[in-house]
Parts: sequence; C-alpha cells; structure tokens
Amino acid sequence: MHHLNHFAILGLGNTEIVVVLVLVLLLFGARKLPELAHSMGASINSFKKGMKAGTEDVAKPDDKPASDKPSNNGSH
Repeated sequence: MHHLNHFAILGLGNTEIVVVLVLVLLLFGARKLPELAHSMGASINSFKKGMKAGTEDVAKPDDKPASDKPSNNGSH
C-alpha cells in the first residue's frame, strides 16, 4: 500500500516537518502560536476575497460609469 505524504510536494519528510514545527515553537513561543495562526488565516481569507473581487471586476467589462453614458435630455 502506498502512503501519501501531503508534504511530499515540498520535498519534506516527516523528520523535516517535526524539525520545522519545533523551530517555529522555539522562535515564537507557545503563547504566540494561536495569534500567529489566526493572523495567517485572516491574511489568507483577505487574499481570497481580493482574488474573487478581482475576477468579478474582469468579468464585467461592459459596465461604464454613469458619467460616460450619453444623456438624452434633448439638447446637443
């Protein structure tokens, strides 16, 4: 049976993952980890919202501001 390692794409094995996690714990401390995780999650959500808004803007190129539309008030 083939075991799938989710970090294989990054070229990291189980030992390397443990070392990285220990280093993060030592650098930031146990008290800062939840705050760091929350901040990273908020950043990712903000990035996704920005990407979604950007694709919506590109999807509607025919919309023009009201000032660019000709007015039909009878005078030329």
